[in-house]
Amino acid sequence: EQRRLPVAKRRDPDGGSPSLCLLSLGEARESESPAGARPGLFVNGTAKNLSQTKMTHSSTIPKPNPLPTPNPMSTTSPLNKTLTLAAMLLVATTTQSFAQQAYPTKAVHLIVNFQAGGPTDILARLVAENLQKELKQPFVVENKAGAGGNVGADFVAKSQPDGYNVLFSIDTTFTTNPALYPAMPFKAEDLKPVMIMTASGLLLAVNAGLGIRSVPELVARGKAGNLNFATAGNGSPAHIAMALLAEGAGIKATQIPYKGTAPAVQAIVSGEVDAGVIITPGLLPQVQGGRVTALTVTGQKRSPLLPQVPTVAESGLKSMEFEAMQVAMVPAATPDAVVQTLQAAIARALQQPDIKARLDAMDMQVVGETGRAADSHLTANRVRYTKIIQTTGMKAE
Repeated sequence: EQRRLPVAKRRDPDGGSPSLCLLSLGEARESESPAGARPGLFVNGTAKNLSQTKMTHSSTIPKPNPLPTPNPMSTTSPLNKTLTLAAMLLVATTTQSFAQQAYPTKAVHLIVNFQAGGPTDILARLVAENLQKELKQPFVVENKAGAGGNVGADFVAKSQPDGYNVLFSIDTTFTTNPALYPAMPFKAEDLKPVMIMTASGLLLAVNAGLGIRSVPELVARGKAGNLNFATAGNGSPAHIAMALLAEGAGIKATQIPYKGTAPAVQAIVSGEVDAGVIITPGLLPQVQGGRVTALTVTGQKRSPLLPQVPTVAESGLKSMEFEAMQVAMVPAATPDAVVQTLQAAIARALQQPDIKARLDAMDMQVVGETGRAADSHLTANRVRYTKIIQTTGMKAE
């Protein structure tokens, strides 16, 4: 049991002034307060309440050195340093978390730089539907076509870098246009890739009446005399692929440009031209009907629509390899957290069974390449295609 030891006034044996001191245990028992009295000081045998007693320190009881009082505003205070660091970490974590969670907070515009109804436009609308469901904000597809995709790309390049304008484009806007157009309205470094979403090879086919069944036979025919090819226009992906074939095989080939896929296909079927490089869906009915012969696909993989047709690499002509890629791009200064949100959502959308089925029907195979790998891929293609454009003197329509 804890008990309070009384304090009494004693006379200094040397004649000094009286001082306050703790009584010994025996003395304490003898000087306990009378029954009912409140504990306090006993001075000359008289109980006094502590609150009524003025206590003074004697010189016989040394005063302890006072502890220094820390200054909370001091920058050298260990406590202040710790609190400052903790606050900084809290702000950084909160800011990062907010940035990741805040996007998007309003409608996002997917800018397609070609006309409605094409492969890139269809892809954008398929992805937009899934992004809207997942990210709980409207995703609106807008078409801004013109100048080989430069109009829409320029619009996004000059928009605010906040992720609310996302470009859906074919890669040639960035890989061939800089060499095809004398003046570009934007620079390649003004935009950065969110993702290379899909890739599509083209189909090299000939009129069935020629009797050519393989790429080596076509090359032999080309070395014996000039071949003419149908494409969907000057500077088009088909034009690039045909030029790569001619250079790689060492043959002469004359491009006959048509205004779109349909008239180019008709020219091959009718025998107006010897061969053509066309998107696979555009030629598929004619191949299945036996009116044209499919020789090879220009992509890295075989087409899901014609799995029996070899790639150019398998046909011994890898130099002709060419793929049209659908890419999502944003302004270069767009925060990484926003880009990562888009990457994750688009990747999940591309894995949806219904979307994959639609993509297969358009001969578009999922790539899903992001970050530095995507940027390096586009840069390498730009260097390669620029060389063939300059060598042939190719011009855009």
